[in-house]
Amino acid sequence: MKHVFQLRIGPVGFRVGSDWRGPVDALAALYDDYPKPFDGIPDFNVRLFAERPWRRVLRPSVMIGGDYELPDAAPLPLRLGLLAAEMGMNLQMALGQRRYLLLHAASVERDGRALLMTGVSGAGKSTLAALLMARGWRLMGDEFALVDPETGLVHGFPRLVSLKNQAIEVVERAAPGARFGPLQPDTPKGHIRHLKPDAASIAAMDVPARAVAILFPSFGHAPDLRPVPPAETFVRLTQASTNYVALRERGFHALTRLVTGVPAHAIDYPDTEAAIEMVERLWEQSA
Repeated sequence: MKHVFQLRIGPVGFRVGSDWRGPVDALAALYDDYPKPFDGIPDFNVRLFAERPWRRVLRPSVMIGGDYELPDAAPLPLRLGLLAAEMGMNLQMALGQRRYLLLHAASVERDGRALLMTGVSGAGKSTLAALLMARGWRLMGDEFALVDPETGLVHGFPRLVSLKNQAIEVVERAAPGARFGPLQPDTPKGHIRHLKPDAASIAAMDVPARAVAILFPSFGHAPDLRPVPPAETFVRLTQASTNYVALRERGFHALTRLVTGVPAHAIDYPDTEAAIEMVERLWEQSA
């Protein structure tokens, strides 16, 4: 394609091509200090293209494609080109990743130990991950946690953190020196603004960590912290994985080892201050 940007996020390399310069420039500005794919060969290709040639200039809209595509996907307006690029990388991972067990989860690390947070949309996992990063934790990932089926270790995948609606202002206040992308209003999920991981998280992206806690957060409730039994955790994580079925026996063994070896808790919280306090208390207990 005419405009191309390549990058590597943890162990996974991407090549993003676009019919327009804008999405690639926006991507390059926020991933400017990320490495290139190993040996210059990407694992996945993303294409941002116009469905019809005239849609490149007249009411331009972006179709998302690549090595893997959803044929019935709706286009996005060109003003959401950065979001389209991020969605394109998500799509390739969700449909094509076979090396790692993928969990739709945020992950953070401290002292070589990783915390996985997963839940339904709106549970607050991205917000909590961003706030923990602002408090000195390493951000390992926002969209996906990559679990190695052979070792059980979690590998870093520190993409841009996708903040939505009220969470944007919360994180802006907590991390005034952080680097944010442009505000993207009126997306299918409301207002979105991307937060770039800090320098320490990017520098350590190739360092895996051992998961020691799994957290299922739920926003908008009275404070509560309770253990989740392994059987329920297993079911929840199969629902949170995009490639568990595709990995077959490898996926089953990887998830079984994670569930039987790592304690899980659910937290309900009314605001982020209460959530952070519960996370820190849980972390001290797991040491």
